[in-house]
Amino acid sequence: MPTRVCPGWSVRDVMAHCSSALTRVVEGRFEKGVFSPESNDRDIAERADWSNQQVVDELERGMTEAGPVIAGAGGGLDFIGLGVGVPHAFEAVGEGARRGRTGRPRGAGAYAGPGLPDALALPARTTRERGHLPLHADVGDLDEPVRLGDVAGDRTPARYIGDAATLVRLYAGRPVEGRAYALAGAEAEEWNIFG
Repeated sequence: MPTRVCPGWSVRDVMAHCSSALTRVVEGRFEKGVFSPESNDRDIAERADWSNQQVVDELERGMTEAGPVIAGAGGGLDFIGLGVGVPHAFEAVGEGARRGRTGRPRGAGAYAGPGLPDALALPARTTRERGHLPLHADVGDLDEPVRLGDVAGDRTPARYIGDAATLVRLYAGRPVEGRAYALAGAEAEEWNIFG
C-alpha cells in the first residue's frame, strides 16, 4: 500500500526503514551518511525478502530497546525522533485519518493537529544544539513563528514560509519538489540534519 508522506514507499517500506534505523541505534552503528536517502533505500532493499513478521519483530525490538539508548545519550540521539518518529508517526496518523480510523476528521492531513507545536519543538531544539543555520519559519498551521538552528546572531536567519509537512521534509532530507513553499537566504539542501 503506497503512502502519501513518503512518495515511492509503501507502508511496509516505512516500517522497514524505521526498524532498521532503530536497530542501528540499539547496536550503536552510526557510520557517516547512515541516515541518508541512499542508506534508507539500501536498508529497505535488504529487508525486501523478509516476511512481514520479521519486519514487525525487528521494529518491535527497536521500539522496545532504542528508547533507553536514546534517553541515555543526553540528547545526542534525539534527532532519531525527528528522522524516524516525527515524519513517520505523522505518516501513520495521516494514513489512519485518511481511512477514517483515528477519530480525526478525514482530510486533516498527516502534519496537522494540536500536537504540531510539540512535534516541531524537537527539530527546534536539535538544530539549535547542533549549530545549524538559523531559520525563521512561518508555518501556515501555527499562530507563532518557529525558530530553528543557531540563534546566536552570527548569521541572519533564513526565512521559510510554508506548511509544516514541507518544513519537516526539508529537515528529514525528503524531496520537496513540487511543494508550495518559499525559502530565502539558504538552499533546501542546507537543512537536512542527516546529510
